[in-house]
Amino acid sequence: MTPIDQSKLSTRQYIMQLLKTKGELSIKDLSEALGITVMAVSRHIQSLERDNHITSKKIRQSMGRPTAVYCLTDHSRGFFPVKYQTFSLELLEEIEDHFGEVGIEQVFEGRKNKMVKLYDSHMQGQDFADRVSNLANIQNENGYMAEWEQINEGEFVLQEHNCPIEQVATKYQQACGCELELFESLLGNAEVKRTECLADGGQRCTYQIKKRDKNN
Repeated sequence: MTPIDQSKLSTRQYIMQLLKTKGELSIKDLSEALGITVMAVSRHIQSLERDNHITSKKIRQSMGRPTAVYCLTDHSRGFFPVKYQTFSLELLEEIEDHFGEVGIEQVFEGRKNKMVKLYDSHMQGQDFADRVSNLANIQNENGYMAEWEQINEGEFVLQEHNCPIEQVATKYQQACGCELELFESLLGNAEVKRTECLADGGQRCTYQIKKRDKNN
């Protein structure tokens, strides 16, 4: 096994790498692996605990007092490289190779329908402005960094400053189309237009939302 090249990592990063590869370690273990003092390790440990990247627990020794060992938290997953978008693109390409564009459309349509089913109950009984606000909250929970404002009676602007699936949406425009349909489904009697799109080179995704006249 090729050892970790410590020279390319900060002490903080190296501690995280050690806990990832070795599992639970004490401050003494980390001090020996890093070649620095226990006090220096303790300062980094406190910082990582404060950022919720690691947590500690006590383990009993055959002799003496229990010892604290440290391990990674679920929150620490964001510290390490991930390739979710690459994997998603590869899966979609496989679907396209086997089932063509129809297969891609069915995938995004199915995703949209599941999201409508998941969130629609939260919208029931709300007025239009509350629905727009709730939609922005849903998008924020999913990483879109959304904000909204009311322009006038029945008209709103929703902006998303991040797109967690931007690489997917750039290649498969069906993702953007289904998002529009999702918004219209959740908002009810609404007309939704996208005027700017991150996947199309925009600075953000911008949606103009207008409540339809009941007579239309």
